Amino acid sequence: MKTAVAILTSFLIVVTAHSQYYLRGEIRDEKHNLLSNARILLHSTGYVYSSGSSGSFGIMTKQLIDSITISLDGYQALSIKLETARYHSLVLKTLLTSANLQKNRLLSFTRNLKPGERRNWTVGTETYNSLLENDFVQADKYPETGFAINTDKASYSNVRRFLNMNTTVPPDAVRTEELLNYFSLKYLAPPRDSVFGFQSYVSDCPWNKTNQLLALHVSARKLDPEKIPPSNLVFLVDVSGSMDMPNRLPLLKSAFTLLVNNLRDKDTISIVVYGSTIGVWLQPTSGKEKEKIRKSIEEMYPGGSTPGESGIRMAYNLAKSQFIKGGNNRVILATDGDFNVGQTSDDELEKLITLHQQSGIYLTCLGVGMGNYKDSKLEVLAKKGNGNFAYLDNEREAEKVLVKELTQTLYSVADNAFLNIEFNADLVKNYRLIGFDNKWKALVDSVSELDGGEVGSGHSVIALFEIDPVFADGQPGHKGNLAKVNVRYELPNDTLQRFTTYKVPYNVTPFATLPATYRFASSVAMFGALLKDSKYARIYGWSEVIKLAAESADPQDAVQQEFITNIEKAKKIYSKMRKKRKTS
Repeated sequence: MKTAVAILTSFLIVVTAHSQYYLRGEIRDEKHNLLSNARILLHSTGYVYSSGSSGSFGIMTKQLIDSITISLDGYQALSIKLETARYHSLVLKTLLTSANLQKNRLLSFTRNLKPGERRNWTVGTETYNSLLENDFVQADKYPETGFAINTDKASYSNVRRFLNMNTTVPPDAVRTEELLNYFSLKYLAPPRDSVFGFQSYVSDCPWNKTNQLLALHVSARKLDPEKIPPSNLVFLVDVSGSMDMPNRLPLLKSAFTLLVNNLRDKDTISIVVYGSTIGVWLQPTSGKEKEKIRKSIEEMYPGGSTPGESGIRMAYNLAKSQFIKGGNNRVILATDGDFNVGQTSDDELEKLITLHQQSGIYLTCLGVGMGNYKDSKLEVLAKKGNGNFAYLDNEREAEKVLVKELTQTLYSVADNAFLNIEFNADLVKNYRLIGFDNKWKALVDSVSELDGGEVGSGHSVIALFEIDPVFADGQPGHKGNLAKVNVRYELPNDTLQRFTTYKVPYNVTPFATLPATYRFASSVAMFGALLKDSKYARIYGWSEVIKLAAESADPQDAVQQEFITNIEKAKKIYSKMRKKRKTS
C-alpha cells in the first residue's frame, strides 16, 4: 500500500512539473481601446512577449498562477499576478512622464509663421506624415528662421543599414541635416578669438535653375589636444535579452574597446549595466588601467528584461559622485532603445536628466540593432540630456564615431547652440531651409520648444537654403547683404548666453566653379530628398545625383567614396520598386 501511494505521489509530481497552462487576456487603454504591440514580461521565465494586433495575448506557463509586467510607450507599466483559469481584461493608464519626456520639440523655427499657414504644405497622396518638409517662406513677411546646431549623425548610418539590407528607407528615418553632418567637410578654422567661423557661397541651384542656392558653412573651434580636460565617462550598457545579437552587444563591446585605446591616465571610466542585473559593472577606474577596463567590457553578457530607467538613474548618480569640475562629465548610453523609459508614474526621469544637464553632465546615445531600434526615443533622450547621438551599424562606424571623431563626439565647445538667419527681403522673395524638418504635432503645438544643440570640437557643417531671388543675376550692383546670421550659444560649464554674427555677401558663383565641398554637400541634400520622395526631387533622378557626387567627392576620402556606392545601391532598390508598381 505504501509503495502504491509513493508511486502515485511521484506520478502526480512529475505530471505537475510538466503541466502547461495558458495565460489569456487582452490589453486596453483607459478609453477601452485595444493596445497592440505591448511588451509582456513573464516573470517565471524572463521571456518577453507582445500583444497581437488585436491587443490580445496568450502565453504558455508551467504555473497555475504567474505574474507579468506589461509596458508600452506612453503608458504606466503594469505588474500583476494572473490566474490561468480566467480570461483577463487589463487596462494600462496613460503615463505623464512619457508625455513630458516626448514633449513636441522643434528642429527649426520661422518667426511669426503660424501653423495654420503651413497646413497647405501637406500632400494628400503621401502616406507618411511624421515629418513635414520645410516649404518656401515669403521673406518680406517672415524674414527670420533658425535651427539648432548639433553633431548628430545617426540618420546617415541608419539609412546605410537599410540600403545594405537591400530595402527601401522609411522616409521619416531620413534627416537631411544629419546626412550632411556625417561627412567631414573641409574644416575652416574660426578666428582665434571665436568659437565659430563662417563661410558662404551663393550659386545657381542644381535642381532648379530658376532659383539660387545658399550654402552656409559653419565650423566650430578645435580644442587643443594638450588642453582637453579630464573626462569622467560612465558607459551605460544595455545587456538585456534583446541585445543578444551580433550587431548589438558584441558590436558595442568592440566599440567601447576601441574607445579605451584613446583614454588618458587622467580620464576616469565606469560601467553600469542593466538587464538581468542592474548595477555598477566596473567601479570608477583610471584610464591607465586599460587591460582591466577591456576585461570588464569583454565579460559583459546579455539576458533578462530592459529596466532602462533604473540604469539611467544609477549611471547619473555614479557620474555625479565622480564629477570633475571643469571636466568632461558624460554618460554614454548604448542600447537598441527597446525599453520603456517611464518606469514610474510621475515625471522623475525628465527632471533627472534635465537636472544633470544643468549640472554639467552630458548624455551621448549610441544606437545599435534593427527591428526594434527606437531611433526617436534615443534622439529625444540625447537632446534632453544636452548631448548627441549616433547609430552604429558596423565596426567601421564605431571606429569613426569613437576613435576618428572622438573629440567631436565626446568634447563640447558650445552648448545650447542655435543659429538664426534673417534674409534681406529686397534681395530674396522666398526661401526654404533644407532639412531640419519638424513633426506636424510639434508645429501645431503652441507650447513646442526649440532646443539648442551641443557642438563638438572641430565640428564642421554646411546648411543649405534654396532661394527664389528678386534679381536673377545677384551681381554687386544690388545693394546690401543677402542675409545676416546670428549664433547664440553657451560655453561648457557656463550659463551665460553668448552671440556671434556673420553677414552673408550676395555674390553669385556659378555652380560648376563652386569648391568641391559645396557641390558634394548639394549631392547629399539631393540624395536625402529622393529617399524622402520630396516634391522638390521630382525633376531629377538617381543618375544625376551619382554624377554630381562622383564629380565632387574627394577621391582620398573613403567615406565620401562610399557615399557614391550607397547612391548606386539606392538607385537599384528604388528602380526595382518603381518597376513593380508599374507591373502590378
